[in-house]
Amino acid sequence: MAGPDPREAAVQARLIWVLTPLESVGPLRFGMSVREAAEALPEALVLRCFQAEPYFSEIVGFQLGFHVGEPAVYEYFDGSGRLFCVAVDAVHGPQVTLDGAGLTGGIPAVLEQWLFDLPDAVVSYGPRANPGINELGLVLRVQEAVGTVLTRPVLVGRDWADRCADDAEGSIPECEWVGRVWPHSFVNGERVVWPAEGEAPHWAGKWSPPF
Repeated sequence: MAGPDPREAAVQARLIWVLTPLESVGPLRFGMSVREAAEALPEALVLRCFQAEPYFSEIVGFQLGFHVGEPAVYEYFDGSGRLFCVAVDAVHGPQVTLDGAGLTGGIPAVLEQWLFDLPDAVVSYGPRANPGINELGLVLRVQEAVGTVLTRPVLVGRDWADRCADDAEGSIPECEWVGRVWPHSFVNGERVVWPAEGEAPHWAGKWSPPF
């Protein structure tokens, strides 16, 4: 008799975080201070703190995990110290739900179609073709997993939602756009990651992507 599927066990072990668009995700409310966010997730470990933007040193990111070595949640604070963006790891992060749909660790094509099926949805794409909806403060990215890519939800609050899917003009930190591009955005079948493999960009003369 076959034993339990470890992938299924991982899915069942996820925390469930309900998204209230533009307002909160799970226990995290947009606009929180660093201290308030820490108090909202007392069980989380701070795995690292980093500068999230090359030209704006005041944009600070915190990588959190519920186990050592397993990044689960990324919090981003603006220059006034307010929580404005949250990204959830596709493999280890909580399952973010909206209207019963799970946004974390999903199949990109399925969730892209789900976006288009939402009532009155206006889906937009940034230069690197990540789909999002300003009215929800939601962008879907993809992330490497074993043998596949899975969805990584990136969420922003009301004050930062304008053009949120636009990786050139929106407020989502530069570091969140690094990595796998959305599956249908290949160039000549070769564009898999940004920056391109082998490139080691150093913006502002010193900043490089923190992960």
